[in-house]
Amino acid sequence: MGKAIYTNKAPEAIGPYSQAVQAGDFVYVSGQIPLDPESGEMAKGVEQQTEQVLKNLQAILTEAGTDFSHVVKFTIYLTSMDNFQVVNEIYGSYLREPYPARATLEVSRLPKDAQVEMDVVAYLK
Repeated sequence: MGKAIYTNKAPEAIGPYSQAVQAGDFVYVSGQIPLDPESGEMAKGVEQQTEQVLKNLQAILTEAGTDFSHVVKFTIYLTSMDNFQVVNEIYGSYLREPYPARATLEVSRLPKDAQVEMDVVAYLK
């Protein structure tokens, strides 16, 4: 297995997994839900939830020594595709071209009843 990545600037794992794992020149970041790492509270509304998820991902990527410009794959999980447009706009504000590959899926439920979850694979600088 690779090297586990951990930061207190993102929520603790809520199960037997790492926030991220470095394997070779890549870091695989576990799915992040919109929990505030300081309070443990869930962000309200899909806009705030999307922002918090991206902040959590950003904190883990920073700890791993990389950033969104090195992300090669995003996966976005939504509990309703009705939220696709707003999530897409916020997501896009964190990225620059060339954009990473991406999949967006509607799922029946997410941990802690979050509306959005995301995971990424990034190349290390």
